[in-house]
Amino acid sequence: MDRGNQFIGQSGAFLDAVERTSRAAPMRRPVLVIGERGTGKELIAERLHRLSNRWEEPLVTMNCAALPETLIEAELFGHEAGAFTGATRAREGRFEEADRGTLFLDELATLSMGAQERLLRAVEYGEVTRIGSSRPIRVDVRIVAATNEDLPRMAREGRFRPDLLDRLSFEVITLPPLRVREGDVAVLADYFGRRMAAELGWEAWPGYAPHVQRQLEDYAWPGNVRELRNVVERAVYRWDDWQEPIGHVQFDPFDSPWKPAGERAHKSIESAHKAPQPASSVPDHDQV
Repeated sequence: MDRGNQFIGQSGAFLDAVERTSRAAPMRRPVLVIGERGTGKELIAERLHRLSNRWEEPLVTMNCAALPETLIEAELFGHEAGAFTGATRAREGRFEEADRGTLFLDELATLSMGAQERLLRAVEYGEVTRIGSSRPIRVDVRIVAATNEDLPRMAREGRFRPDLLDRLSFEVITLPPLRVREGDVAVLADYFGRRMAAELGWEAWPGYAPHVQRQLEDYAWPGNVRELRNVVERAVYRWDDWQEPIGHVQFDPFDSPWKPAGERAHKSIESAHKAPQPASSVPDHDQV
């Protein structure tokens, strides 16, 4: 996790999410964190851990979407030597690594139904069984899970276990997207801009030109705070004169008149080259 990402904001929706996080932190119960990409779900998980009585123990993070389905269960619950092809030695899973601490499961909705069933048992009974073993191992783990999916809808459609959803949703913290956080774009842009200026060794922070400030405020920020940070840091890094307010911002780093046109355009070009050429207009000898 990037420890440089702090809880910066002043909007009511944002402060409510932070307050609910602080209130839930001392509990041992599971917490679900819901939000669009880039809203700070991992930071919420870290805050829940740091403000709990487990703060000196491990905070173990696992992105459930980062591994193929065949390896998810072994990664979560561990395996014995010879449990499957390539398992040359026994290995602890993430649950054992997080014993007495917190396990953060990001992209929870991507778990297979089989992994969900094993996760439910771990939550209900506080024990896991390694792949290839029949001996349960006791673990004391606080679970924080995050997703940008609609889990109740997935449960209704049979794609997520309703009983697991019930067990994980003791507290549900929903993070507001940046576009509804009134006043927070300016606060965050100033924070990230100042931090980047300090990293570059600027003697002072010049701020943003009025037209750039308006552009930042009017943009929809589909990538939320993560996108804002990238846009601001890129604008500061590319600005040459620290004595003048930042006068240009680029929202799409791939925007260029020379960017590749894509496969469809290449096929069109190839088709044009292969197209039959019109017959040359050689005069008919009878007409000469």
